[in-house]
Amino acid sequence: MKKQINVGLIGFKFMGRMHSNGYQHVRMFLNPSAEINMKAICGPAEEETLLKQAGAALGWQESVVSWEKLLERPDIDVIDITAPSNVHKEIAIKAAQAGKHVFCEKPLAFNRHDAFEMWKVAEQNHVRHAVGFSNRFSPAVQLAKKLITDGKIGRIFHFRGWFLQDWIIDPNFPLVWRLDKKLCGSGSLGDLGAHVIDLARFLVGELNGVIGVNETFIRQRPLVESMSGLSGKAKVGGALGQVTVDDATLFLARFENGALGSFESSRYANGHRNSLGFEINGSKGSLKFDLERLNELQYYSSDDPSTAQGFRTIQVTEPEHAYMKSWWPAGHVLGLEHTFTHELYEFLESVAHDRPNAPNFEDGVRCCEILDAVDQSIEEKHWIEIERQKLE
Repeated sequence: MKKQINVGLIGFKFMGRMHSNGYQHVRMFLNPSAEINMKAICGPAEEETLLKQAGAALGWQESVVSWEKLLERPDIDVIDITAPSNVHKEIAIKAAQAGKHVFCEKPLAFNRHDAFEMWKVAEQNHVRHAVGFSNRFSPAVQLAKKLITDGKIGRIFHFRGWFLQDWIIDPNFPLVWRLDKKLCGSGSLGDLGAHVIDLARFLVGELNGVIGVNETFIRQRPLVESMSGLSGKAKVGGALGQVTVDDATLFLARFENGALGSFESSRYANGHRNSLGFEINGSKGSLKFDLERLNELQYYSSDDPSTAQGFRTIQVTEPEHAYMKSWWPAGHVLGLEHTFTHELYEFLESVAHDRPNAPNFEDGVRCCEILDAVDQSIEEKHWIEIERQKLE
């Protein structure tokens, strides 16, 4: 008889919907070791009507408006946090202290000190923990990792990564929570750049130092009276409020292995709806990836005959590619939602088998250390070395 894992999800909008879909599809397609029960979804009391509608539509057994009471329930094994960043620390720490395994969306916390405390408490309470860097779980990124590990591109010289969007270029776009530092912690750097940082660490290795620059292009926006979803269906008033986060951040980096890196995150890249990508150049080859073509990896090998050299496009839909045997026949592509399904599957397997998983809260800490160093470099206008905290 399969072990049962009962999940409580905090947050019911964009990320809450994505995670709900993931739990459904883990059960339907990935044959998890445990029986996954979607026990309860949680949201604020002032949105209880919308919460109940979402809970019923997304497949949750019940809807609750108190995350504190959810943490007290003995029938909940896992707490999944998709609420805004300003509540990550408090919920995650109290969940771990209550003996719950914790999945938390990125960025893990507002700063490296808060993230470190979350990691320490989770380890002290012997619970499994994960941070939501879903892009690791694209079959194309998994293939890139394998090619690098197998030495196919040789010694790495360059990593260049970017995450570009364009959804707030209109100056009349409202002052949503992602533009309020009190709620989100940072703008394009923490929201978008965190994903690029994690991919860089996953594929190339640790960063040693950074230097950056940022800009807020539009500093005042219409205040929001009500909001639904990530970027739309907002009701605005006549007053203006201050944008308190960056619209775009660029930084350079040095890696421990000697490679150089360039990182770009922007919400002002017209024509780029959701372009998360990287190029990695090595002594024997190169790799290129873009999330907008997530079923493809481009690979250049200098071992090919000179008459046949060039970037080849690999369609990562064969059953031998990561996770693909659980889905469709060869050539049938996956979407963004599948990366969330894969990351939740790996976390749930770590809970079922009581084994470590990645990315976990330590990865969240390492990312926050880099985010903090970039901010410090911008403020002080010089290179900042990355300080890595260690558990005693």
